[in-house]
Amino acid sequence: MLIRHIGIIFGIAALVANSSAQAVAIKVVSGTYGQNCGAQHGNATPDMETQCDGPDTCEYRIDRRTVRDPAAGCPKDFLAEWRCGETEFHIAMLSPEVGADDTLVLSCAGAMGAGK
Repeated sequence: MLIRHIGIIFGIAALVANSSAQAVAIKVVSGTYGQNCGAQHGNATPDMETQCDGPDTCEYRIDRRTVRDPAAGCPKDFLAEWRCGETEFHIAMLSPEVGADDTLVLSCAGAMGAGK
């Protein structure tokens, strides 16, 4: 009886260790700064790819030296689109008048803890 319980405990430990090793990388689809002001869709994609392609979580900060201001005087939003693997597609947005220190968190990390 004791041997059977040990086998179950090892099976659970192996399952938990295996699931955490399968993180999915972020693949940026597009980043758009100021679409609400008429900016071209995807104008911030190269900067966003540089900062966020590859890891499973990324805190994206708009680099105003790289992403030019598409409409001076207009409070701009920021729209991010990314994939996690082949089937998951995500969209997130920062509201207009994004501050210099504001970040948008992109994630492909699986939820853990209670409820998951």
